[in-house]
Amino acid sequence: MAMIPSLFNNRRGSSIIFDPILFFRETPEAHVFKADLPGLKKEEVKVEIEDDRVLQISGERNTEMEDKNDTWHRVERSSGKFLRRFRLPENAKMDQVRASMENGLLTVTVPKEEVKKPDVKAIEISG
Repeated sequence: MAMIPSLFNNRRGSSIIFDPILFFRETPEAHVFKADLPGLKKEEVKVEIEDDRVLQISGERNTEMEDKNDTWHRVERSSGKFLRRFRLPENAKMDQVRASMENGLLTVTVPKEEVKKPDVKAIEISG
């Protein structure tokens, strides 16, 4: 499985690049991707599958911090986008991909096709 180079979008101003921590593991049944996305809601994250067997995880974080008292008022805004792409192997079941998000942890599960064992037939040796 190959990771396709990451693309970062950074706007001018006070924007920052948001770089999530990604984990990958393979089980006998599936390829599992986990992304640590603290502070993001599931509505701010996209999980997509492209025709050429590419899994794409993207999103955007926008934060605003406000501090005010009797003499001044300060607002600080920051934002950042992220995009990660992974080429999936041939044994991935593209139509059964599942994604869930809980407490800022995105989990994408890509089930594997069962590997068909070849039929073996014993041949009698004549002598």
